[in-house]
Amino acid sequence: MGTPSTEAKAILLVDDNPTNLGILVKSLSDAGYRVRVAQDGESAIEQTTYAKPDLILLDVMMPGIDGFETCHRLKAIAETRDIPVIFMTALSEVFDKVQGFQAGAVDYITKPFEIEEVLVRVRTHLAIQTLQNQLIAQNQQLQAEIRERQKAQEAVQVFLHAVSHDLRNPVTGGLMVLKSLLEEAASNNGIAHVSQSILQRMIQSHDRQLALINSLLETHSNDVVGISLQPQAVNLHQLVEQLTDAWQPMLSRDNATLENHLSTSLPPVYADPNQLYRVYENLIANALKHNPPGLTLTLNAELINVQSSTHGNPDIGQKLHQPMVRCTVQDSGAGIASEQMTDMFELYKRGDHARRTVGLGLGLYLCRQIITAHGGDIGVDSQLGHGSTFWFTLPTFDSAAKVVKL
Repeated sequence: MGTPSTEAKAILLVDDNPTNLGILVKSLSDAGYRVRVAQDGESAIEQTTYAKPDLILLDVMMPGIDGFETCHRLKAIAETRDIPVIFMTALSEVFDKVQGFQAGAVDYITKPFEIEEVLVRVRTHLAIQTLQNQLIAQNQQLQAEIRERQKAQEAVQVFLHAVSHDLRNPVTGGLMVLKSLLEEAASNNGIAHVSQSILQRMIQSHDRQLALINSLLETHSNDVVGISLQPQAVNLHQLVEQLTDAWQPMLSRDNATLENHLSTSLPPVYADPNQLYRVYENLIANALKHNPPGLTLTLNAELINVQSSTHGNPDIGQKLHQPMVRCTVQDSGAGIASEQMTDMFELYKRGDHARRTVGLGLGLYLCRQIITAHGGDIGVDSQLGHGSTFWFTLPTFDSAAKVVKL
């Protein structure tokens, strides 16, 4: 009677001797194995293509291709190379056994065989094969866990770089203001005059830094590489005005000019103001890093219609012409080669002309993550020698409200 551990095992017998086949089929079947039969090498190979056995008992001396050649061919096929093969033969010379092992066999049974010996060898090599399969599965699981841990480590690295990257600009600006005040105090008997507007800008800058840290920590606790949004109606003109004031120290350092051409009549966008501020800061910082001093930056925006599917409602098959605001950050710099523009929003991609920076190329990647989270698109138009225009789209507050209602 078969045992539960052997009932599922299939054995392929390959022998041209009917007497041997009869004895083996009965003995193996009585032991609980499922048995299939082939009487030559070609039919054995053909059978394994559609019914893969767990083990093969293979005669050496057969018509057509012999057992050695059959084994060679089985081991050359990816799907069958791991099936254990036990040779059965009257050849007992050491040379013949070595030839069998070189062909890929795992064992050798000499004819005339004893059934008890056949059953023990079959049982042993099936057990070895089971252990090997378990080891392979465990190794694959271990490799998958290692890959997951590597992904988690990379995500943590992105998170830490995002924190340092996006805090660098406001901290630099605040530090420059404080150094300027310190210089004034040194030349004025220790007294520095600070206007209310400067204090307000510094408070706003620190508020944004705190909001950014809270946002990044919230994002990290849920999904390290995700973007946490707190969208609301945002007046773009006012946001850019604040941005222009805050960036004045860094612009002065680089002898650069930032022009706000956004119309006051633009409709409010539906966005997270702190995340949107990050996008503008990264695009401005990117332009300053990759161009020589004296740069002119122009910020603009216009209302456009974008054809899009109705979000969140599969029952509505029509396309909507959704109003979006297309924001641009244009510079008068050196421009970007076309081959660089294809993947410049990927993680850790940097331009060839970066100066005075040890950054890791994270800024544009973060911009894309933020804009995509808002449901917008981002891109760049550029030509060498003619400057660059980075653009991104955002939904208007009214259009976003309508989509939510749908």
